[in-house]
Amino acid sequence: MSSVDSEISILEMEMKVLEALNYYLIVFHPYRQLPLLLQDAGMHDATQLTFVNDTYKMDLILIHPPHLISLACIYIASVQKEKENTAWFEELRVDMNLVKNIAMEILDCYDSHKLITDERVNAAMNKLAK
Repeated sequence: MSSVDSEISILEMEMKVLEALNYYLIVFHPYRQLPLLLQDAGMHDATQLTFVNDTYKMDLILIHPPHLISLACIYIASVQKEKENTAWFEELRVDMNLVKNIAMEILDCYDSHKLITDERVNAAMNKLAK
């Protein structure tokens, strides 16, 4: 298969994806809700922003509503900093099982990245150089 044929195949598949999405390409991001939620929760550090940034390495923003991703990031930061926010989360009346599942997906991503060691990267780079 030539490179031109490959490009045409890729373009055809992209069109199929666009058609399946009904050409609706708007993705809402967790950043919009995060400052308001942090202020309401009484948390004023940037730890949650790090978690939100890392969610862009995953498909979470395509699967879950942005406010739930923001809440999952706040939940992870609360646990890390040992800040008791249970009452605050209860006031929100959100499905905490879903928030915890999203948080687990984020943490699972960190675990999978730990498996990629410098040795494995160097070995792969050496294979590509040959």
